[in-house]
Amino acid sequence: MKPTSIPEIGSSENQDLTPEIRELFRKLSERAPREGARLLSDYPETFVVDMLELLNPAMAIDVLECMPDERQQAVMAAAPPETSRQWMRNESYPEHTIGRLMQPPLAVFRPDTTIGDAIEQIRTLTRHTIITYGFVTDDSEKLLGVIVMRDMMLGRREQQVQEVMLTNPFYLEPEMTLTEAMNAVLARHYPVYPVCDIRGELIGLLRGQMLFEAQAVELSAQPGSMVGVEKQERLTTPWSRSLRFRHPWLQVNLISGFIAAAVVGYFQDTIDRILVLAVFVPVLIGQSSNTGVQTLSVALRGMTLGELHSGRARLLVAKETWLGFLNGVFTGLTAALGMLLFAKFQGNPQAGVLAWVVFLAVTGSCLLSGIAGALVPLIMRKFGADPVTASSIVLTTITDVASLAVFLGLATWIV
Repeated sequence: MKPTSIPEIGSSENQDLTPEIRELFRKLSERAPREGARLLSDYPETFVVDMLELLNPAMAIDVLECMPDERQQAVMAAAPPETSRQWMRNESYPEHTIGRLMQPPLAVFRPDTTIGDAIEQIRTLTRHTIITYGFVTDDSEKLLGVIVMRDMMLGRREQQVQEVMLTNPFYLEPEMTLTEAMNAVLARHYPVYPVCDIRGELIGLLRGQMLFEAQAVELSAQPGSMVGVEKQERLTTPWSRSLRFRHPWLQVNLISGFIAAAVVGYFQDTIDRILVLAVFVPVLIGQSSNTGVQTLSVALRGMTLGELHSGRARLLVAKETWLGFLNGVFTGLTAALGMLLFAKFQGNPQAGVLAWVVFLAVTGSCLLSGIAGALVPLIMRKFGADPVTASSIVLTTITDVASLAVFLGLATWIV
């Protein structure tokens, strides 16, 4: 059913939006791309273009890609030429790169343009969008300089823009990941950054607000991704789609539980013979799992912040192996003391031996968990998989199976 009335968006980004537009924009920004495309399905193409231009460019592209082909082409045709060209260019870059966040560069001038002419062009452009800087390019669109509005206003109208531009400007490259771009702009807090290709040609602009917003969304999605929640899932995502997102990973988690149960079943005779071991199984699993998750969190944080370069991977594994061993020794002593007291209270004549088994098992399990926590994201990244996606489930499977095998294997061998 088509809307009975189309609220007016306005002709400039700096104009206040109507309450209807604000509400629609809120709903659109809170939804996953597929739901956003469905929300806009009944609106005219020109209105859809205006709404997409209000969104983060990367999200606008995601919503556009979720539309049927015919609808997508109609929206592209209704967009201004510079906007449709920018959307098509942005689509060619992978997700989580700067290329997906670019907006079209509008205030672009040739070096011999006079300040007076540039001001008149900017006055026209500001009726439709916010202009922060002017950019000077040559005939091949290679970026030569950036014009600060203050310098332009203080210049004489007959001066050429090349006389007041800042030469050798800083720019980002479209292939940069969000993390790489964040590291590059740490000491350059500009409202807008030019984006140039390998030839230095200006191909888009990136607003600093968009960059930090995209990085915030990426970081907020990490905890859910570690346990199989897709990054696109939002509070408003329909239950059926959430089920498709989450259920497969729950099946994987269930299978990992079966594997751990199989290990316990293999050593069933040992458990039947020494029932006190069953009391310490949850303690051992919880300790090794926490050790692995601590390491995993540090590794993922290093990847997100761009600190984990290839040369540092070995240092990470070595450090976390050593930490896993030390944590295992110290917690193993506490666990061994607990086993000793518990076994003596039960009147078990092998209390000392059982305490020794617990100490070795906790130490070995924490050591293995530290190694696994560092290696799981590194291996996933090496094979082209997202190191965040369900890494916690994979790690939990490894730590549970390894800790049970070590604990019950030592008990069978020593006791």
